[in-house]
Amino acid sequence: MTERECAPAGEDAGGELFRRFAALALGCVRREYPNKLDHVLNDAAGVRSPRELHPAFYGCYDWHSSVHGHWLLVHLLRTRAGALPERDVRAALGENLTEANLRAEDEYFRDPSRPSFERPYGWGWLLKLREELYLWDDPDAAGWFDALRPLAESVAARYLDFFPKQKYPIRVGTHFNTAFGLAFAWDYAATLTSACGGKRVDGATLESLGRLKSLVAERARTYFADDRDAPAAWEPSGDDFLSPSLIEADLMRRIMDPEEFARWFRDFLPGLGEGRPSSLLTPADVTDRSDPKIVHLDGLNLSRAWCMRGVAAALTADPARRSVLVRAARRHAEATLPHVSSGDYAGEHWLATFAVYMLSAPVPASD
Repeated sequence: MTERECAPAGEDAGGELFRRFAALALGCVRREYPNKLDHVLNDAAGVRSPRELHPAFYGCYDWHSSVHGHWLLVHLLRTRAGALPERDVRAALGENLTEANLRAEDEYFRDPSRPSFERPYGWGWLLKLREELYLWDDPDAAGWFDALRPLAESVAARYLDFFPKQKYPIRVGTHFNTAFGLAFAWDYAATLTSACGGKRVDGATLESLGRLKSLVAERARTYFADDRDAPAAWEPSGDDFLSPSLIEADLMRRIMDPEEFARWFRDFLPGLGEGRPSSLLTPADVTDRSDPKIVHLDGLNLSRAWCMRGVAAALTADPARRSVLVRAARRHAEATLPHVSSGDYAGEHWLATFAVYMLSAPVPASD
């Protein structure tokens, strides 16, 4: 279980931040263009519009951003409906998350020519969306949860098929990062086998979820358990939106008990208690928010903050490292939240999700 699973979102600033972030997502989940397709053409008949290819997730510039834009709207409806134009949000979700639309998404996903489509970043966000629906006791959510089942099962099957074959982890700070995909798969399996949501999960699904959770634990240990002295001083790279070192730590705190994780983390980032490396603890400087790669660094600051919060919450007996992480998380959030609404679609189509997810992370007290 993670800290988020049965808890509401984090601190509120009079609801204004959340209204602004919901408006950004609401404005793009129905916006087809501009659109950046990742589409394998099998023949000329495959030349189709984004909405024809992806009737549920055609908006927000690309498929994964559309998926996590839907997650943002569901999450805020579940936790902060009073801060949203609820009728408009429900209408947008209801238009996109139909059984027919999601069946078409599943058919696209299962095409044998597309085994790497959205692997693993979009996979993880699709499971995170269904996890959020599981947690929400609401009639609409129940319908959308059921409609998402075939696609979520296809995604889970992709995890079970692919990761045993991936011998080496991918440690980049972008969509291909292995630790990120495994962390969200763990959350999904852990949540749907918990008592938080109350929606029906049948025996066959529970068995599959158990296999997914076991796979994540095994892969995480195989890939990362022996890691020492992470080269975090090399971070960030110029288009990172994830910290390779912190996202790995955020995965390992899920699968290890607190004592084991504390030992592992001391060896993984041995200088952290003394504030090293400073490049990991200092917000990245974003020089051009109209550039679709440079603006990734705003996302890096937000994802660093949620990882720092999650790791700090797991370090129950390590006040020095907790304090370093809590302070650094605050600096990263403060440096970036004012720029989520930048006026440029390069960042606005996705950064609100990272902001809301960061604000939903645990906020441990600094010792």
